[in-house]
Amino acid sequence: MNHSKLSAGETAGTYRITDTVTEAELLSIAKAFARRRLTKGRKITKPGLAFEHLQVLLQEYEHEVFSALFLDCQHRVICFQELFRGTIDTASVYPREVVKQALACSAAAVILVHNHPSGDPEPSDGDRRITQRLTEALGLVEIRIIDHIVVGTEGCSSFAELGYL
Repeated sequence: MNHSKLSAGETAGTYRITDTVTEAELLSIAKAFARRRLTKGRKITKPGLAFEHLQVLLQEYEHEVFSALFLDCQHRVICFQELFRGTIDTASVYPREVVKQALACSAAAVILVHNHPSGDPEPSDGDRRITQRLTEALGLVEIRIIDHIVVGTEGCSSFAELGYL
């Protein structure tokens, strides 16, 4: 990790803070680590493994952000992209655009993710409806949705774990 106030620790994956850091710098460092954990080639064996990284990236937004983690046929990350931005309680999601982006990435599978600025990660009826529409649209081009994760400051909810997929 390249950051002017961090140096590598003695053990792999550990770091020392070499100077005083602000809260904003700490959050920036955490987001950089989260992005790094979701970079191309990382295998996602269970969507739950991505929870904390997605939570770090999305929980602080004051508006809804709908994103996707595009995966290859071995469930390795191709890329993570923010696709739509909305208001404090909704984001307009267009299945055509999600399919278009998935095809552009040559994705075989997708993990959908969006935040709830309220902090409550409980999926809404609208969340379930758009997931169904996206499942149908992506299914037409043989791209599977393995999960839809809702991120809040209180944690994450997984559609797969809740039995919605």
